[in-house]
Amino acid sequence: MAKDTLTITDNRTGKTYEVPITNGTIRAMDLRQIKTDANDFGMMSYDPAFTNTASCSSKITFIDGDAGILRYRGYPIEQLAEGASFLEVVYLLMNGELPQKKALDTFAHEIVMHTMVHENIRELMDGFRYDAHPMGMLISTVSALSTFYPEAKKIEDAENRRLQMVRMIAKIPTLAAYAYRHRRGLPVVYPDNDLSYAGNFLNMMFKMTETKYKPNPAVENALDVLFTLHADHEQNCSANAMRGVGSSKVDPYSALAAACAALYGPLHGGANEEVIHMLHKIGSKSKVPEFIESVKKGEGRLMGFGHRVYKNYDPRAKVIKRLADEVFDAIGKNPLIDIAVELERIALEDEYFVKRKLYPNVDFYSGLIYQAMGLPMDMYPVLFAIGRTPGWLAQWEEMLLDSEQKIARPRQVYLGYDQRDFVAIDKR
Repeated sequence: MAKDTLTITDNRTGKTYEVPITNGTIRAMDLRQIKTDANDFGMMSYDPAFTNTASCSSKITFIDGDAGILRYRGYPIEQLAEGASFLEVVYLLMNGELPQKKALDTFAHEIVMHTMVHENIRELMDGFRYDAHPMGMLISTVSALSTFYPEAKKIEDAENRRLQMVRMIAKIPTLAAYAYRHRRGLPVVYPDNDLSYAGNFLNMMFKMTETKYKPNPAVENALDVLFTLHADHEQNCSANAMRGVGSSKVDPYSALAAACAALYGPLHGGANEEVIHMLHKIGSKSKVPEFIESVKKGEGRLMGFGHRVYKNYDPRAKVIKRLADEVFDAIGKNPLIDIAVELERIALEDEYFVKRKLYPNVDFYSGLIYQAMGLPMDMYPVLFAIGRTPGWLAQWEEMLLDSEQKIARPRQVYLGYDQRDFVAIDKR
């Protein structure tokens, strides 16, 4: 019977080493024994951007990019998007199991009790320029929350840790909506705890003079599903930031601010905005073939296609495509959808893209839905952050409870000068 080991022969020395294989991986520290002599530091692996390195073990999210599979705690994303509310998914990510009705009601009430933010936070937001980017405001105010809850530093206390997690999930939509209203020059709208999680967010963004805001059911449902689709995605850039910063044992608000900052980048949370820019640039359905040819010549990029992980159709994109039709039926069709559908049709039939396994990802259609809702493009990463917050927090807590984890401290391969002697400035 084959042994679960890897045999490595170092051709520099002729020595052979046997390294254990666990869950399809070898431990990087097992390579340290491979040395040319006693003064050698030992072999290291070199993996820029973590393309083939596992930084942790996790029970939260499973992705099979080749098969187009995404599961939270074992549940397929398609089933959760179809049958579960976002708060059920939040509970699942935080606790490992889906809640029964009573547990969900209790959890939803906990969230409702923490939707308000201190008035000093609102005053802080008033200090931003009128045209400040909502994501920049969100990062700053999430970080500022750590000063309002100094007890959040007691991260070893499980009860206190849970309280901070509930607070963040409850307050993120409030901060996001405040940022949106500030950008528009509108007074803030306080939470309405009679509404659902998504409905309350719509209320805080869009309520004007009406006594009671009533969200459009189709829009409310679509937003709830979009939050679910974005809730977690394994060890992506922002989750890695959450874990890396959190490994210093900082309070969760500061770690979450770091995750939001990672999400701010156009290669992560800003990708759906780039899709909208691309569709506007194409201009009409008739110009799609011309654009496709320009991409094949290297004169542009097909935004919203391809993914670092998925080498198949992103399962979230399938859900969003159906969701887009429901939203457009309820509030009117986004004129860009015809361009998007034609672009997808041609790209999926073109050998150039098929050969490279470039399929639509979650960003391809999500921006079209947000735009139909009347949301400006600078709010797209903010909406992403609302949905991703429970995933970040689940990743953070799992990291804290993992006995193998230490403060994150990658190695480097030094390629600079060897020792040099300093020369005084008048002798250089």
